[in-house]
Amino acid sequence: MTARKQKPNIEYRNFYLPPDFPALLTTGSICGTCGLSGDGLHFHNCLEIGICHSGSGLLTFYGGQNIPFSEGDITCIPRNIPHATQPGSPDESYWSWLFFNPRQLFLDLLPTGLRALAPLHDAPYYLIPAGASTRISFLAHAAREEFSRETFDPLLCKAYLFALHTEITRYQEQHAPADEPENTPPHAEFTSSPGAGILGIAPALGFIEDNYMNKFSVEQLAALCHLSPTHFRRTFQSLMHVSPLAYLNSVRITRACGLLLNTSYTILSIAELTGFSTLSSFNRQFYRAMQLSPREYRQQAARKQEQTREAGSPSALTPLR
Repeated sequence: MTARKQKPNIEYRNFYLPPDFPALLTTGSICGTCGLSGDGLHFHNCLEIGICHSGSGLLTFYGGQNIPFSEGDITCIPRNIPHATQPGSPDESYWSWLFFNPRQLFLDLLPTGLRALAPLHDAPYYLIPAGASTRISFLAHAAREEFSRETFDPLLCKAYLFALHTEITRYQEQHAPADEPENTPPHAEFTSSPGAGILGIAPALGFIEDNYMNKFSVEQLAALCHLSPTHFRRTFQSLMHVSPLAYLNSVRITRACGLLLNTSYTILSIAELTGFSTLSSFNRQFYRAMQLSPREYRQQAARKQEQTREAGSPSALTPLR
């Protein structure tokens, strides 16, 4: 009897990006603070740009692609691309990662008339070797340094990230080797192949992230994944451990937490902005997820922020992830 091929261990990571500035910076060793390991792959809901400060190893992608990295390299990995960072034994590699949503972060930088005609897309995956582009290296480090400040300038940081995204896209267009398929992850394989596990529902996850405020059906999500609605529901439940509707509600509640923390919008307005059809439905779903009403959550957040201001430290309150 032929042994069944073991499926790869793939983890989905949903990063919370604040609505007022949808970006996040993390820094650490690949086997430390960020929890990366070579035992499995992971993918996330936003673009990742990495800066390798030290060490060397391999970037591993779904399908068996292995690309070596070393100190000074810059990586650009779009959302929904399964990958892992593996340090070379016995080395430990130290990185910074910038996570952001270009569609949201750069919207106000585009002329109004061009927003529908030329929307920004996540830059295709690539690794830019150290020394290959002084502009990309400078902009990546400048964005990281500005973001690391206790009171960083959002406008300056956004400008750095916009220029960085543009330079990476330009570099990829000029240097991507079309004759080396091993340098291109199999996008089509995991976005259109029925039964491809968690990779098969990646289009639905991306669609939910972009359209959580709108009404859409499970049938639409299933069609994006080239699955029947019944098979899609069963696959989604098995892989994400929640139903598609429950996952949609969790994304909506996450966005609502950010609006409650960072805006003065009324609770009714927040319910409408995050896609809930009625205020009662919003209140019910919010309490189920947070064990607090939206009003109580906002009041608690205000108290904690006041306490941290008095203590002279940044707020430690983290919305639902």
